[in-house]
Amino acid sequence: MAKACREDFDPKFFKGVAHRGLHNEQFTENGLNAFQNAIDHELSFELDIHLTKDNELIVCHDPDLKRTTGKEGIIEHLTSKEIRENYRLLDGEVVPTLQEVLDLNKERELIVVELKPLEKNHKALAKKALEVLEQIQDKKKITLISFDPRALWPCKKSPFTRGLLLAKVRYDVAFFRNTVDYIDIEDVLVDEPKMKKYRQKGGIVNCWTIRTPEQFEAVKEKVDTVTFELMDDQIVKDYYNK
Repeated sequence: MAKACREDFDPKFFKGVAHRGLHNEQFTENGLNAFQNAIDHELSFELDIHLTKDNELIVCHDPDLKRTTGKEGIIEHLTSKEIRENYRLLDGEVVPTLQEVLDLNKERELIVVELKPLEKNHKALAKKALEVLEQIQDKKKITLISFDPRALWPCKKSPFTRGLLLAKVRYDVAFFRNTVDYIDIEDVLVDEPKMKKYRQKGGIVNCWTIRTPEQFEAVKEKVDTVTFELMDDQIVKDYYNK
């Protein structure tokens, strides 16, 4: 796929994406409760996947489980069985597999799947992700993103759109922006000349992570959609549904 156009996505992608699910003090990020909350609010949502020692995909932002479970453990050094038996999210839910999230969602909402490589496992991670996602019937219900372009390159011939994540602290990766279908940029980059030119030439730009109405106000006219968290989702909905 060349540079993507809006028709390559589920239309709801352009109405805002709930970062790590619609989480809050009650529902832990990247947990089934947070994802159900996003589904209940009819929102697309983002999640992060890691590859376990036994080649399963676990949903968690960090490689270490400490922050969301209270117990240390590197996902890539553990089996899925060890994680299931010894860890629980802070809201009491299991640390979910990607398959469990897909089963929960039933292709109701678009899912933005971030590939989180560790220790040069980018090819194995991409391969397993595509294997699990093969079951998806409506291919627009999934889009893949990563800070590591090497995790996205094996997915080039897949039916899913691919977005390159760009942050100010690792902006050199922007060199690879034309090897993917769209870019997913930190909010502080919206006025960077290369990013503005990319969108002016028809490129799709998502912006992360919006946490306040003020942040949203500053970027909403400069990008195609946003990934947000810990703010009133109605603010985002009202703007994109006007």
